[in-house]
Amino acid sequence: MTGAEERIAGGRTGLLRLLSDERVQGWAWQLVLAIAIVAAVTFFAHNAAENLSRRGGSFGLGFLWQIAGFDIPFKLFDYGPTNLYGRALLVAFANTILISILAIAGATFLGFLLGVMRLSTNWLVRNLAFSITELIRNTPQLLQIIFWYVAVMQTLPSPRQSLKAGEAIFLNIRGVYMPAVVWADWAVPASAGLLATLVAGAALWRVRTRFAGPARATIAPIGPALAVAGAFAFFASGTIAGLDYPELQGFNFRGGLRITPELVALWLGLSIYSAVFIGEIVRGAVEGISWGQTEAARSLGLSRAQTLRLVIIPQALRIIIPPMTSQYLNIIKSSSLGAAVAYPELFQIFGGTVLNQSGRAIEVMGILMAIFLVINLATSALMNWYNRHVAIKER
Repeated sequence: MTGAEERIAGGRTGLLRLLSDERVQGWAWQLVLAIAIVAAVTFFAHNAAENLSRRGGSFGLGFLWQIAGFDIPFKLFDYGPTNLYGRALLVAFANTILISILAIAGATFLGFLLGVMRLSTNWLVRNLAFSITELIRNTPQLLQIIFWYVAVMQTLPSPRQSLKAGEAIFLNIRGVYMPAVVWADWAVPASAGLLATLVAGAALWRVRTRFAGPARATIAPIGPALAVAGAFAFFASGTIAGLDYPELQGFNFRGGLRITPELVALWLGLSIYSAVFIGEIVRGAVEGISWGQTEAARSLGLSRAQTLRLVIIPQALRIIIPPMTSQYLNIIKSSSLGAAVAYPELFQIFGGTVLNQSGRAIEVMGILMAIFLVINLATSALMNWYNRHVAIKER
């Protein structure tokens, strides 16, 4: 065999070895899958564009710069009928984020409470939690939201007969009225400065673990001191100018902060429904911790509450976080049920009013899917980071 033939044979052998490598095969299949996905998206986009052109329509996002012509009853920042569809999208997005955060916080608190109650040695407490769990998780979520809106919020008294807590908080058929914070003109830069000091303080507090001895003792108090100083400067600078209290004028309240019945009903429906599932996650995680941990804690003189708070729950978090992430994602997606009680979230405003007025079905649905995808991916990334933070690390 000549030298050239040997080189060709060696090249073929190297190529065969390369193709038989599992990593190379994995990359090849991923490349094929990516090409197939791009081809499928291109085909459907081209097909949709052709069908729209046949009907005299067009595809694009230019409609976002058209005047909306409708108002939104609940909004976190200024909006009116003369604003654009794009601003309506921002208002609906902010409302969706608001109800998602409130529902996640409420479901987490109630879920942990129910989970601990299910583990109680008290017969009444344990069976009360069991009854609540079985009732809530075996009835439709949409039915519960409508129940809170129709059977609870719509049966409250009129504004003149409001249920009140002192002279500051009022509850009636039109919602909850409470004092509103009046911010100074420099509130935005002051808030940015406060956030920067809190982040810097947290970073310094975390970095302290890399030092030892006198250096660690010197660096450790800097982080908390920086955060406290930033908070003191924020409030001492007059950033909060005062409080605007609601006042009854005629047949309704003026001033203050109004929380609409739709927001309250949706918050209660989402929080309570998700809380029973989170409670079961907590109960299963706690029961998954070895009983020896409890016995060791009790032998050290810890009470049952201290054992649960200091020993069991910190270990159970490593089991709780992954399934809890799925529940949080479900809460975010279920915020679209607010359309049933006319809460102005993304689906109700953009997938309803804007779609009907503009006729841009493909663009609107694509925007909604992209927004929910981004929100859920960001939530998953945050929860995965926290999961890695609390996970047991092998040394």
